[in-house]
Amino acid sequence: MKNIILIFFTAINIVACNGPDVKVEEPGTVSKTQRISNHSDTFNQSFEKMLMSYFFLKDALVEYDTLRANAAAKELAYQAENLPLPELADSVGAETAKNYSGTISGSALGLVGETDFGKKKKEFQMISDAMYDLVRTVNFDRQIIYHQHCPMAFNDSEGAYWLSNSRAVINPYLGKKHPKYKAAMLACGEVTDSLDFSGR
Repeated sequence: MKNIILIFFTAINIVACNGPDVKVEEPGTVSKTQRISNHSDTFNQSFEKMLMSYFFLKDALVEYDTLRANAAAKELAYQAENLPLPELADSVGAETAKNYSGTISGSALGLVGETDFGKKKKEFQMISDAMYDLVRTVNFDRQIIYHQHCPMAFNDSEGAYWLSNSRAVINPYLGKKHPKYKAAMLACGEVTDSLDFSGR
């Protein structure tokens, strides 16, 4: 009898922690409650590659790693140029999305061409602003993306934004090897928006 009561309360606790809409699945299986994307697998995979290149670039700037930043920026330019945007024509402004992806590609290549690290970060700012607008234009729905802001990215007074796949603030503008602050301002900034289109 005690075993039956224990099993009953264990089941209640699982439901209470997970909520009524969450299915407990075996590891490696797809949840039955996972929402279907508004985009094709081809588009989602391509967009995720572009985002990953952007996040690699952000992390390289945090480390003040010029070689990694240039490599990530080249890959980002390639991925932005090759997004399968025509399939968006029926659902969103494909032309608007094309303009943003063009800005991302152009600024990424501009970043590679800059030798001054401060100017690389200026290009990154333009990339980040265009990425934010592109994610919102296409309503990318495969992951939550956080829009973050540093109030003193340039000259201690000019703010700038970037995107992250985590709520944790790790500032690519001030980074770990800032000439003035070193790593002291790495966590400077705040989350200003979270882009989650999975429910739409």
